Amino acid sequence: MTTPLFLSSGDLIADRRYQWAMDHLTLGDDAGAADILMQAIELAPDFATAWFAIGAIRDKQGDRVGAIVAFEKARDADPDDYHGARLQLARLGAGEATPEMTAVYVRRLFDQHAPRFEHSLLNRLAYSAPQKLFDAVTAAAGGRLRLGSMLDLGCGTGLAGAAFRGAVERLVGVDVSSGMIEQARAKGLYDRLVVGELVGFLRSEAEIAARYHLIVAADVFVYASDLAPITDAAARVLAPGAFFAFTLETHTGEGVVLQPTLRYAHGEAHVRAALADAGLRLVGIDGVSTRTESGVPVPGLLVISVAK
Repeated sequence: MTTPLFLSSGDLIADRRYQWAMDHLTLGDDAGAADILMQAIELAPDFATAWFAIGAIRDKQGDRVGAIVAFEKARDADPDDYHGARLQLARLGAGEATPEMTAVYVRRLFDQHAPRFEHSLLNRLAYSAPQKLFDAVTAAAGGRLRLGSMLDLGCGTGLAGAAFRGAVERLVGVDVSSGMIEQARAKGLYDRLVVGELVGFLRSEAEIAARYHLIVAADVFVYASDLAPITDAAARVLAPGAFFAFTLETHTGEGVVLQPTLRYAHGEAHVRAALADAGLRLVGIDGVSTRTESGVPVPGLLVISVAK
């Protein structure tokens, strides 16, 4: 079981008991850890981190009902959902089936993994989205790509920026994680880097009439349930004839599903509808795999659309 990141309860004794419980958990004493966590909760009933840890222990033990109760307590104690309790509830078939991931949760997730994120993607997961996007956009542009401005949406450590840098005059990156932005800044590729929530950033760019000739999102939308808000916001900052290209994970059914990996998979019909509603013309939607999971290729889509 992965130990949840710590948010203080505000009670020093409860916090110390939580740390004591984590020591027991490290030693494999799940039952002892759960007992101590309950003691911590008696002192601080709204201790979200402790409730989340209890939920994880009960889930590991096969106690679905107990896990749901604990995750509900964690969710209710922390509206920002720092730990992702709403996602765990969805995975267990309780609450919303496809809850939107909070910016706080996604920021924490990527800040936590930023130092080793790129190494893991390239060396363990066979990640290939940036190059596949570059090749596809180049083909859509007639075989030669030279554009004025590009927005790397959810830029992470800058892998997509590196793939496209030689083909664009101005490169802008935005990511919710400051840790990721620092990794991207170290590459020296971007003309502008912004820490911000993606839809909010796009809307602020629209207010100043910003226009991009290309927006790329490499495996970003696996952290978004409904694509409609982001496709609509992206369409508002695309120059006429500009490309919007992205990859995501997919499934054979309808709509959107939360996978056991806690990433979203989008059905093709959902993607098509989101683009059409945003007034974007679909150029191509092709089945690809841009990464592996436990050595197995993950089904995905590579999508290219154009602003009218």
